[in-house]
Amino acid sequence: MTTLPFWPWQLIGAMIGNAIVQCIAIGAFAARISGVYTRRIAISISLFTLFATASRLATLFYTPLLGTISDSTGNVVSDAFARHDLALADPALSQFTLQIRLVVLAGTVGMLAGAFLLPTFIMMFRRGIGSFERLDSIPRALARLFDPHVIRDILASIRIPNPASWSAYKISYLPAKLLIWNTVLYAVYAIGVFAAILASVREPNLARTATLLSGIVNGVGTVAFSLFVDPTSSAIVDQAVTDRRGIEDVRSMVFWLTVTAIAGTLVSQLLLFPAALLIEAVAHLVHR
Repeated sequence: MTTLPFWPWQLIGAMIGNAIVQCIAIGAFAARISGVYTRRIAISISLFTLFATASRLATLFYTPLLGTISDSTGNVVSDAFARHDLALADPALSQFTLQIRLVVLAGTVGMLAGAFLLPTFIMMFRRGIGSFERLDSIPRALARLFDPHVIRDILASIRIPNPASWSAYKISYLPAKLLIWNTVLYAVYAIGVFAAILASVREPNLARTATLLSGIVNGVGTVAFSLFVDPTSSAIVDQAVTDRRGIEDVRSMVFWLTVTAIAGTLVSQLLLFPAALLIEAVAHLVHR
């Protein structure tokens, strides 16, 4: 049986890519606060949507790296199936499962980094809103991020959050369903693609079907986000702009959305294997 390397460069690249993507996903929350500060809700929502969508589409750039690893592991599993000796496939499957878990864990680390950089993201969004109003162009406003003066200001704004201030973010200000749904949805987002890849390796004969099912998982998650999370969080922002809520309510919302998103990625570690089995079952059903 061929021994597969545990740390190929593709795995490291996928871990770094997922960490960056999840960091940006958390940073997108800062658009909510920036919208209240600047009173430019429509622009802030557009920027939030841009960053949130970009973070999800960015998975297309690093998941092919996992595809390379899954191909190698899948070949080992197929060879074991051909020999009718499933025990030969166990070490490769166990190693690949652990590699997938490391990529998911890297996403959690990226979220933690995004949480620490939230003040910087808030400053960036506030400047971005101002740049868009002056330039009337999102691409030109984004290009300003490469201006040396802007880079200097961004670096100067980096601060380590003070844990003593976290007690000010009251969870009682927020609807419980918002936080529950946010936890569930980020648990799904964190493993949707990875569970499908794992299922494709476990069932080499159904590999293409299993991989393509990841789009359905993430699609359902996107629809649920639009139905249950985004409207409620947007309503809280609108209430703050119209002075029915204070800015601290929005800051509390962003804090707890960040906490529940991170919690969701931790929960996803428990869901990874069951989700892969579910995708396998659906793949078998489709082939009947």
